[in-house]
Amino acid sequence: MVQGTGSNVGKSLLVAGLCRVFARRGLTVRPFKPQNMSNNAAVTADGGEIGRAQALQARAAGVAPSVHMNPVLLKPQSETGSQVVVQGRVVGTARAREYQSWKPRLMEAVLDSFGRLSGEADLVLVEGAGSASEVNLRAGDIANMGFARAAGVPVVLVGDIDRGGVIASLVGTKAVLDEADAAMIRGFVVNRFRGDPALFESGMRFVAERTAWPALGLVPHFPDAARLPAEDGLGLRREGRKGAVVIAVPVTPWISNFDDLDPLREEPGVEVVLVEPGRPLPAEAALVLLPGSKTTIDDLLFIRAQGWDIDLKAHLRRGGRVLGLCGGYQMLGRRIEDPFGIEGEAGRAVEGLGLLDVATTLTATKRLEEVAGTTLADDTPLSGYEMHIGETSGPDAESRAFARLADGQTDGAVSADGRVTGTYVHGLFADGRQRARWLRLIGAQTSDLAYEALVDDILDRFADHLEGHLDCDRLLALSAR
Repeated sequence: MVQGTGSNVGKSLLVAGLCRVFARRGLTVRPFKPQNMSNNAAVTADGGEIGRAQALQARAAGVAPSVHMNPVLLKPQSETGSQVVVQGRVVGTARAREYQSWKPRLMEAVLDSFGRLSGEADLVLVEGAGSASEVNLRAGDIANMGFARAAGVPVVLVGDIDRGGVIASLVGTKAVLDEADAAMIRGFVVNRFRGDPALFESGMRFVAERTAWPALGLVPHFPDAARLPAEDGLGLRREGRKGAVVIAVPVTPWISNFDDLDPLREEPGVEVVLVEPGRPLPAEAALVLLPGSKTTIDDLLFIRAQGWDIDLKAHLRRGGRVLGLCGGYQMLGRRIEDPFGIEGEAGRAVEGLGLLDVATTLTATKRLEEVAGTTLADDTPLSGYEMHIGETSGPDAESRAFARLADGQTDGAVSADGRVTGTYVHGLFADGRQRARWLRLIGAQTSDLAYEALVDDILDRFADHLEGHLDCDRLLALSAR
């Protein structure tokens, strides 16, 4: 089990890299994260949803993602509450304090899923959540030491030297853990080192002497890791390419599945501009893209509060295009109604942006499905996945649907002038055919980028990187004990 001294120390990517390392050695490998908190999720082959990081790890291991790889997924809907997904299915919503009482029964699901994966694999690589030293949350813990102790899984602790204070964070973790928890840790790794490794040899010795944990590796910074799909908002802010054609993306509080942007960021002729609150949508944008949202109504109200609704109308008057994905599609319509209180108070209804003649009713049923089809305007193939609640209908969806799916259903809507489009399909731009179509529509240069091959190439090179700097043989030996 890979635990960290804090959030964003690189646990997810280290597990992904190690999945590729050991899968290349001929082992049957499965990734596992008992509890994840993320609004970036992926649809699984067994019809559920898990955190995006576990889907990437499954890909690195060469297997299809399963709901058992992330049995508890928390999807924040407010500052204090989250939707709770157990083994791929929504079971309710809970506030942070209330959630603590759920943990004993959630541990049953966690151990059930772990047992299933263990029964089909030579090696299960487990990722912890947040910090191993959050002793205030230790009672009932299912994400870190609580799980490690219950499942009897040895732990490797990871610290991030790039953020500073790595010696104190590693030694401090040993200081605050109780004796039985500390005994689960069999070694430590220092991640994201920059510079001459010889300068930190004494630091590695100091940590080993103070903790009695062996040093398992000093991992240099690997810049291309940032190009892999991220699971939280820190990945959203990574710097992209500069390009002649601008795609503007307003950043809302509950933005989700923003890895939809990643393939566009790799295109040499495109610059993806993230528009932070307090700033106007750039006048030079050729396309404004409204991404998914975990709480569509609140994000819609936020867009209005920022004045971005006014900017969108000006953008269209200048001849620009607008694309809404999933929650962004719902916002583009005339109205959103929430009769069952899916996103808050039951019966709430708000006016949409009015750029498409459709309306959405939020429903309790969630559509989770991989999809394929073609755009109706030009028969361009598409593939991706749907992950949404709500039903959208209206004249633009009925007479000018965006696509026809393989099951015969239509998806999305297009405005009468063709400049505003909405679709429920995530992953649209990972498909090179659709990406090229949209680049042509906005006057951008197309390229020969094969995005899926790029992701696999980065995973391979990251695995090579880890094999050169981690004692992978010792890690494997620890796992066998």
